[in-house]
Amino acid sequence: MRPAAPTDLGQELVRFFEEFLPGQRGLSPNTVRSYRDALVLWLQFTAADAKRPVERLQIRDLTAERVIAFLNHLEAGRGNGIATRNARLGAIHVFARFLAGRRPEVLGTLQQVIALPYKRGAREAPISYLERSEIEAVLQNIDRGTVLGRRDYALFALMFNTGARVQEALDLRRRDVRLEAPPQVRLHGKGNKVRLCPIWPVTARLLDAYIQELPPADGDPADALLFTNARGRPLTRFGVRYLLRRYVDAAARQLPDMRDKSIHPHSLRHSTAIALLKSGVDFATISQWLGHAGLNTTMRYARADIDLKRQAIAQVFPDALAPPRGGRYQPDGRDLVGWLRRM
Repeated sequence: MRPAAPTDLGQELVRFFEEFLPGQRGLSPNTVRSYRDALVLWLQFTAADAKRPVERLQIRDLTAERVIAFLNHLEAGRGNGIATRNARLGAIHVFARFLAGRRPEVLGTLQQVIALPYKRGAREAPISYLERSEIEAVLQNIDRGTVLGRRDYALFALMFNTGARVQEALDLRRRDVRLEAPPQVRLHGKGNKVRLCPIWPVTARLLDAYIQELPPADGDPADALLFTNARGRPLTRFGVRYLLRRYVDAAARQLPDMRDKSIHPHSLRHSTAIALLKSGVDFATISQWLGHAGLNTTMRYARADIDLKRQAIAQVFPDALAPPRGGRYQPDGRDLVGWLRRM
C-alpha cells in the first residue's frame, strides 16, 4: 500500500520550519523550537476538534473560530497565563502570514486569523537584578582556589561585564575572545546576529589566566569551547543556573535582602543593563551592547530601578530633596509654588 501524499498543510509546515524560520527570518534553534511547541499544541487540539488525525489536517482547518477555541483551551484546560496564551497566538499569527503569501485562495480565512487580537491584562514580570554590592558578594563566595571555582568566577564576571545571555556565554570559543588591547569578545546572539562587546582589562586578565590552565584541546585550540564542565563536556544553562543559585544562597547569608530576590542567570544581564543606565549610558548604546532587537526592550530597565526614578524626580524638582531654607513657609502669597514643591 502506497503511503498517503502529504496534505497542503503538511507541505507548508515543512517549508515553514525548514526554510522560512531559520533561513528567511534567521531565527535561532531555540526560537524555532518555541514556534514548534506552539503549533504542535494547535495541531493536537485541531485534530481532536476535527475528529481527524493530525496528518490529515488541511490549511482550511486553520480558522479563526478554531484558534479562539484553542486559546480558550490553553487558559481553561491547561491553566496557561495570559502571557503564554499571547505567545502561542503570536506563533499562529506568523504561520498564518506565511501561508497568506503562498496560498491566496484561502487569504480571507487567514486574514481573520491574523486579525485576532492579543489579550490585554498580561502584566510585565518584574525585572530581577543584583546591585553592585550583591554582585561583589556573589563573586566573593566563589572559591577561586579550585579550577572549577576559577572557571565559575571567570564565567560570571564575563556575563556581568558583557550582559551576555547565558547561551551566548556558553557558546563562546577561544577564537571569540580577544585579550590584547582593546580586549573584547564576539557574541553570537539571537537570529545568528554577531556583536562585539568590550571587556574590562581585569576581565581580560581573568580570562587569560583561566585559558592558560585549560587542558589541551582536541583539534584546533581556537575551536574549543571556553566553558566546559568537569568532564570536558559543554556546560549547560541548567548547570549555570545551579551554580549561580548556590553562590547567591551563600551571599544571602551576608546580605539578607537577597533572599527575597528571584535570581537566575538572566538576572546578570539585567544587572548589567541597570548598571549601564545608572552610569549615564544612553539607551541606544545599551540596546546595541545587549543585542536587543529594538529600544522598547531596553526601555524596560528605566521602569525597573527605583534609584533611576529618584534621579528623574530630582531633575524635575531639584530642590525636592533639599532641606527647607528660611524656616516654615508663611502663607503671605510669596513663592507658594516653591513651598508646595518642598513639602
